[in-house]
Amino acid sequence: MFKDPQLIQKLASNPKTSSFLADPAFMAKLQQIQQNPLNSQDLFSDPRMIQVLGVLMGVDMEMRDSPPEGAQTYNVSEDTPMPDAPKKQPEPKKEPTPEPEPLDEEALEKKKKKEEADKEKALGTENYKKRNFDAAIEHYSKAWEIYQDITYLNNLGAAYFEKGDYDKCIETCQKAIDEGRQIYADFKLIAKSYARIGTAYEKKGDLALAVENYNKSLTEHRTPEVLNKLRAAERAKVEAAKKAYIDPVKAEEAREEGNKKFKEMDFPGAVAAYTEMSNRAAAFVKLFEFPSALDDCNMAIKKDPTFIRAYIRKAQAYFGMRKYSDCVDTCDEAMKVDAEHHKGANAREIEQQQQKAFAAMYSARENETEEQTRQRLMQDPEIMGIMQDPVMQAILQQAQSDPMALQEHMKNPSVRSKIQKLIAAGVIRVGGRP
Repeated sequence: MFKDPQLIQKLASNPKTSSFLADPAFMAKLQQIQQNPLNSQDLFSDPRMIQVLGVLMGVDMEMRDSPPEGAQTYNVSEDTPMPDAPKKQPEPKKEPTPEPEPLDEEALEKKKKKEEADKEKALGTENYKKRNFDAAIEHYSKAWEIYQDITYLNNLGAAYFEKGDYDKCIETCQKAIDEGRQIYADFKLIAKSYARIGTAYEKKGDLALAVENYNKSLTEHRTPEVLNKLRAAERAKVEAAKKAYIDPVKAEEAREEGNKKFKEMDFPGAVAAYTEMSNRAAAFVKLFEFPSALDDCNMAIKKDPTFIRAYIRKAQAYFGMRKYSDCVDTCDEAMKVDAEHHKGANAREIEQQQQKAFAAMYSARENETEEQTRQRLMQDPEIMGIMQDPVMQAILQQAQSDPMALQEHMKNPSVRSKIQKLIAAGVIRVGGRP
């Protein structure tokens, strides 16, 4: 029991035994008991040891005022709590708090200014809650003039914001950021400044800058509130972009005008009208609205099969949807139309788009094992269809004995496209046997 590692701590925390620790003779006896607990009976001639025993047992042992020497009697309280619910020990007496060192003149002046500035801030907050924003602005400004704490500038920015002066709000919060960097202010305060700027820009309708500043705020300090604002602003930005780039009414008018010109055999006028639909398709691609882009492209191609931009944008839409094979086929169509009607003026752009699709197809199978490639090919109906085509089978068989024959067959656009798909799919390995 006397080897309890918390023995000294328990004695020190008990007001009845804490004073014992200052007696060297007592401490020597205590150490003897700890070292030789079996030979400790003679040491209990000291009544204080009874108190130590009581502390260790969790009971209150009252010593008589004048016990006879060599014999001790004690009373155990009848309501002594059980060991699993020990009586709460009183808090140890705290050492008296030392008197603070006197501040020097500069520190005293700084403290005085901070207290004065906080009073102005309190007055500003009082008026802010009453929506007396002009008065709040005055007090927050005074607080900053008295003492440079960017909390006052953030409060000032909030007052400008609620007043509806968003430009002044942005200016004030930007000043808080700049000043805060100079004095190494808490990053949470900097984050608040950025968030306020983002909200002000959102109110001004500049969603791009709102998103930018929300992101900066989250970089400084991440909070759910600002994260929700960022997501809402991003959604609003997408919707605004749709409205800015896509005018459904105008596009429908253009479609009807194109139909009218087409029926009147005014083909140049029809092309001009259908161009609006192609432009809208380009906007859909930029907004990742690929199915809508395909619809517009197909409509434009249906009305004018020679309109090359519609083919190119259709290929871009398929690429964005990761339908690389459809992208390749659309590029083949585009090359044919371009060669027949536009003297190959767009050949380079079309070829680049097709090569992007092939590169994406290569990348998809780059780390496959032969077994994985075989399984994927069996599940690809287009590739299986090419391989089961009698003409392609004959070409591939011929290529096994005469690789140069494959180059000759590549001159046929249709065959070239199929061979490129087989290469991209891994059926034909470049530099090896097919």
